[in-house]
Amino acid sequence: MALFAGFDTSNYTTSVALYDDVSKRVVHQKKLLPVKDGALGLKQSDAVFHHVKQLPQLVKELFFDVTEPICAVGVSTRPRNMEGSYMPCFLVGNLAAELTQSLLKIPKYEFSHQQGHVAAALYSCGRLDLLREEFIAFHFSGGTTECILVKPSKDSIFTTQILAESLDLKCGQVIDRVGNMLGMPFPSGKYLDELSQKSQKTFRIRPTFRENDCCVSGIENQCKTLLQKGEAPEDVAKFCLESVYAIVETMISHDLKQYPGLPLVFSGGVMSNTLIRQRVTEHFGGFFAKPEFSSDNAAGIAVLASVSNRS
Repeated sequence: MALFAGFDTSNYTTSVALYDDVSKRVVHQKKLLPVKDGALGLKQSDAVFHHVKQLPQLVKELFFDVTEPICAVGVSTRPRNMEGSYMPCFLVGNLAAELTQSLLKIPKYEFSHQQGHVAAALYSCGRLDLLREEFIAFHFSGGTTECILVKPSKDSIFTTQILAESLDLKCGQVIDRVGNMLGMPFPSGKYLDELSQKSQKTFRIRPTFRENDCCVSGIENQCKTLLQKGEAPEDVAKFCLESVYAIVETMISHDLKQYPGLPLVFSGGVMSNTLIRQRVTEHFGGFFAKPEFSSDNAAGIAVLASVSNRS
C-alpha cells in the first residue's frame, strides 16, 4: 500500500482524500460550506472561517484508522494555473498540507483546483492514461465555465490552454440563481435537475456567443421572464438546463472542428446534471466523472500527488 493525501478547500466544499497507489482506490471526506437560506454563496472571509471549522473533523474521520505511511501530500492552492489566479479559501488547505508535510517529513505538491477536477474525472472513468495524451476538457461549475486543451507536461503533469469560456456569469452560477428564484437551497444543481425531469416541454435555444466564448447572464433574465409570465417551475428549470446544454453543445462543436478526434473529458458539478450528461453522451460521447467526483473534491489532488511522486 502506498498512500497519498489530498486537500482541497474551495469556495463550496471542504475536502480531504487518500489515494492508494497500489489498489488504485480513493477514500475521501467532504462537506459543503454552510450557506444561509436565500444566499447565493459565501464571502471569502466566511469561506475561510468555515473551512477552519470543518477541516479538522474531516481529517480526523479520514485518518483515524490509517496505519500505513503516507508517501506525499497534494493540495490545491489556486483556482487555475494562471498568473494572478488566487482565492483566500485555498490558504486553509495549503496550511493543512504544510503541517502534514512538516510532521510526516514527506514531499508536498501544489496544484490548481481545476487540475484536481480534471484528474478526478480521469480517475473516476478509469482513464488516467490520458494524462500522457492531449485531450479537451470541459470544466463547468459555479466558479468556472471553460473548455480547455490539456497537454502533457514534464514540469506540472499537464498544462491547460483555454479554448472557450464564459464572458460573464458561470453556468453553475446561473443554475444557482434560477434555483434561488424557485426557492431552492444553495447549491441548487441537484434540486433543479430533479424538478426539470417533471417537465414535458421542449425548447429551441439559441445560445449567445462571441466567437468561441459564451454569454450566460441572459439565461437568468429569460428564466425570470418565464416565471413572471406564469410558466410552471419545472418548465423554467428545464429551460435553464437546456440553455446550459446549448452552450456545451456549441462549444464542443466549435472545438472539434479545430481539434478533431481528441478525447473529450467532462468535470465540474454542472456536468453531473442528468439532461446535460445524457445529451452530450448521445451526440458526442466522451468521459464523465461520476457525480461524487464531479463536484468539488480532493480525490484528483491526491491522485496527482501520486503521479508527481513517481515523476
